[in-house]
Amino acid sequence: MAGHSKWANIQHRKGRQDKLRAKLFSKLSKEITVAAKMGDPDPDKNPRLRLAVKEAKGQSVPKDVIQRAIAKASGGEGENYDEIRYEGYGPGGVAVIVEAMTDNRNRTASSVRSTFSKNGGNLGETGSVGFMFDRKGQVVYPASAGDADDVLMAAIEAGAEDVESDEEGHVIWCGDTDLAAVSSGLEEQLGESQSTKLVWRPTTTTELDLESMQSLMKLLDALEDDDDVQSVTANFEASDEVMAQLQ
Repeated sequence: MAGHSKWANIQHRKGRQDKLRAKLFSKLSKEITVAAKMGDPDPDKNPRLRLAVKEAKGQSVPKDVIQRAIAKASGGEGENYDEIRYEGYGPGGVAVIVEAMTDNRNRTASSVRSTFSKNGGNLGETGSVGFMFDRKGQVVYPASAGDADDVLMAAIEAGAEDVESDEEGHVIWCGDTDLAAVSSGLEEQLGESQSTKLVWRPTTTTELDLESMQSLMKLLDALEDDDDVQSVTANFEASDEVMAQLQ
């Protein structure tokens, strides 16, 4: 499979997110508030906040929602959240990483553990699957941003590590600590991105058949429904035929 198709499978949540915009906006707003609380409330002086705002804008979060999220942190409002990573296995032996922000660790741990067990998975110890992923910066552009060669040149000049292009668009990868700089460099040449964020990039994948894919989707959907869960990544791979049947 092509690299971008593999990425699309691994991160294949957009259709579902489109139906759950309010939930998505809430999770993005939470990240903005936490980033603003942990540093300067000025995005120009706070790299994490700047990236959180950029991602929110890329997902069409209204300006007033973004401003309210920052103001909540500046005013000392909102809960104090702990950031937690859970690791486990889903159907077919697929590795799953769940990132959460919670004001109640026991509640979230219990919920995530229950979701895994009810959907054919097992919650493991921290580090049980993390070695199968690298922490990377990811910038996504639509196909209209330019042809593959132009985007590749822009990515090289911006300091990126890798580019995957196909008819759907361009996925640009960089070191996790380089994301802010690479994103800014790309924006100067290609304009606003569709998405700019830190992700877990699988170093190895597990190919699934249709039945296992259907079971895995139920697990991933259930995890994403949890209000405390910010992101879910799994190292699955599936053929175009299986993906077509799934949809």
